[in-house]
Amino acid sequence: MTDLRVGLIGYGVAGAFFHAPLIAATPGLRLSAVVTGNPERAAEASSRYGARVVPDAAELWDSVDLVVVASPNRTHVPLTEAALKAGLPVVVDKPLSATARQARDLIGLARERGRMLTVFQNRRWDGDFLTIERLAAAGEFGTVHRLESRFERWRPVPKGGWRELGGTEEVGGLLYDLGSHLVDQALRLLGPVTSVYAETDVRRSGVASDDDTFVALTHANGARSHLWASAVASQLGPRFRVLGSRAGYVKHGLDVQEDRLRAGLAPGSPGFGDDPEERWGVLGTDEAGRRIRTEPGDYLGFYRSVVSALREGTPPPVDPEEVVAALTVLEAARRSAAEGVAVAL
Repeated sequence: MTDLRVGLIGYGVAGAFFHAPLIAATPGLRLSAVVTGNPERAAEASSRYGARVVPDAAELWDSVDLVVVASPNRTHVPLTEAALKAGLPVVVDKPLSATARQARDLIGLARERGRMLTVFQNRRWDGDFLTIERLAAAGEFGTVHRLESRFERWRPVPKGGWRELGGTEEVGGLLYDLGSHLVDQALRLLGPVTSVYAETDVRRSGVASDDDTFVALTHANGARSHLWASAVASQLGPRFRVLGSRAGYVKHGLDVQEDRLRAGLAPGSPGFGDDPEERWGVLGTDEAGRRIRTEPGDYLGFYRSVVSALREGTPPPVDPEEVVAALTVLEAARRSAAEGVAVAL
């Protein structure tokens, strides 16, 4: 069967380090074209993948079978809308949009045109989160009553770029960047949310968007999630702490796949998603805990599911309706931080 031709819009961090290598490594997909106006990026995409490079997304519509939107956040909605109107299925990097209403409109357009729309919530395929899902499904925690989840880094000197320097019109900042993953994982594990409280701060000089953020969620089942995203954490907390009626789980260190993608390792190569044993998490109590092997991370699983959805009609890897729920939480968090109040949903 002929490979699906993929047009990738954007060849910055998301496009070059995540989407392009994952697309190239997925059976059934071929990175056919890349949209970028940067000459150095264009040369790299062409030499590494043999992809045709074009300066404008409109040049893709007649020559690809799937569009992947990995451009700056503010462009996600108009580019996704244009691709769907051109009759093409779309993968969009997170966040899908700035608001839940915009997301609903895109979902409605996808349904009207009969085309797949899905969102690259790749952190669902982090090895540590896959481990937590497996332990929860096996009843190892008993009833989970608290999730603590962190994406923390120590970057006292800003890197620049629209994520840090742009205002709300850029949909930048950590709340919508790493917070999209944190909230998505919390909803996956603990279900719908009834109340949101958030604190967002700008700690570094010259930065326009939040770089130190905390979100507290109350779930409908009574569980609570405490979520942190920070670029100014001089001492890193655990990536996960899950507390249940029977046992807890503590895990330090980020999933290995991002660093390996940035280092140029091929996704799917032996051991690509394997966590070093010294970083495995601990399950149990202070009196009786044991090391638990981290499940292999599997970002390729996202794109394998995309191929299955397009070839066999299976559900997409991420239901966009679930993204609407997460965006509703993120909007409530932004309001909570601005007004200093908890927001009921």
